[in-house]
Amino acid sequence: MKKIVTMLLSLLLLIGIVGCTTTENSSSNSNSGSDDANQEEGTKVLKLNNGSEPTSFDPPIGFDSVSWNALNNLMEGLTRLDEKDQPQPAAAKEWEKSEDGKTYTFHLRENAKWSNGEPVTAEDFEYAWKRLANPDTASPAAFLAYFIEGAEAYNTGEGSEDDMMVKAVDETTLEVTLESPVAFFPNLISNPAFFPVHKATVEENPEWHTEADSYVSNGPFKLSKWEHDSEFEFSKNENYWDAENVKLDQVNWAMVDDTNTEYQMYKTGELHTSDVPADLSEELFSDGKAQVEDQSGTYFYRFNLEMEPFQNENIRKAFAMAVDQQKIVEFVTKNEEKPAYGFVAYGFEDAAGGDFREVGGDLITTDADQAKELLEKGMEEEGYDQLPAVTLTYNTSDDHKKIAETLQQMYKEVLGVDVELANQEWNVFSDEQKQLNLQFSRSSFLADYGDPINFLESFQTDHSMNRTGWSNEEYDSLIEKAKQETDEAKRFEYMHDAEALLFEEMPIFPIHFYNQVYLQSEDVTGIVRHSVGYMELKWADIK
Repeated sequence: MKKIVTMLLSLLLLIGIVGCTTTENSSSNSNSGSDDANQEEGTKVLKLNNGSEPTSFDPPIGFDSVSWNALNNLMEGLTRLDEKDQPQPAAAKEWEKSEDGKTYTFHLRENAKWSNGEPVTAEDFEYAWKRLANPDTASPAAFLAYFIEGAEAYNTGEGSEDDMMVKAVDETTLEVTLESPVAFFPNLISNPAFFPVHKATVEENPEWHTEADSYVSNGPFKLSKWEHDSEFEFSKNENYWDAENVKLDQVNWAMVDDTNTEYQMYKTGELHTSDVPADLSEELFSDGKAQVEDQSGTYFYRFNLEMEPFQNENIRKAFAMAVDQQKIVEFVTKNEEKPAYGFVAYGFEDAAGGDFREVGGDLITTDADQAKELLEKGMEEEGYDQLPAVTLTYNTSDDHKKIAETLQQMYKEVLGVDVELANQEWNVFSDEQKQLNLQFSRSSFLADYGDPINFLESFQTDHSMNRTGWSNEEYDSLIEKAKQETDEAKRFEYMHDAEALLFEEMPIFPIHFYNQVYLQSEDVTGIVRHSVGYMELKWADIK
């Protein structure tokens, strides 16, 4: 099979279908093709894989792992994270904070421009942030705006647009008032959800973000080509305020959802980076070829409490405790991940200098005997003589498939339960999960900003990221208290209590904490992979 895949890839390369062919500098792999015949020698073209079709390049909608990295380089917010993950001036050249910590005043750069040459204005930001919170937008990221006074009321229909405290004072001055002091606000607004949009374009053409020829951006790159479900292409945005420090001329993105195929494309020079196939991880790690960086996030599974049998807490706990996280990271994923026994990842320091995860400890254990007992108890509570059929659904990926198959085997061995597996393409899967149409499904969470509350707020009642049907008034109260609390010790106490409650009722269970394991061409430098945040290509270069 591998030989067939390799032959097919070679044939596709020859006929110019796979990837975008480029005439590059002499130290990079060089291909030729009619689309690029006129490129000058020395053009710097970076070749990456996006995995699948982006959900959307509209900032408040493209709130997922297949849209973030691209959006982060097409657009730019008031701040941008630097190489040390700290927020730095971007579209805003500077800002002030009021004495009470609730009001920020941002001053935009006079030379910040859109890809169409028009200036980026404070009004563009006001329009974009209010559009994020607008209930008609139906943004899955709207909750991020709730730190702004009036945003939650507007989003939930209890207030109006005018109640949201974001105001363009003049063309280059934006004033924002928060519900309560939020020290990490400059970090938060580096998230793509807070990127501006070109107001005139959005109002004139609601589908502006669906094709390259109508897309208007303000980041280091612009969208120059988009063949849906196949590939897309960036070119350097000559109107970007810091264009002189952008070294790449072009970025080509493939859409390949199989890690082994991606790796073969990397080996043949069709890609400059690749994930590490699990079957080759030991060899690549021992050879020193695999690189590892931190990434703040959690790989986990969701139960749908609105579907049998997962309305029962003991049955949920049985399915959670039957899983051996340590075996999965050692023998399945094999990428040096840490097994997860809580939801909040490592790396968040409390007021006393302790790590949130270490202080919180393990909130779930692998226990086959107890899992069997809990399953029997839950079935008795529900009056089940036989457990209703269970289907575990994951989005199409060889890695997700391997983990799902491992869980399937564990459930058979530990609980004596036959679990069916189903896979769906990302956009279908994402929509089905949001609509609570999946009984038991694979999930992932990558931190949107650098604070534990971001992990935990996702499971509030009716939260757009909840996707389990779980609701607990005490949990909701703890999250709201944590968001309002200015005493850091007390704030962390509320968050620990909330996480413990989450695991007492078990609407989800974790598998491992993410890291970033990748292969990268020696010719490529300057790509920044944030532990909290997304890939930065602004400083990338090719020898």
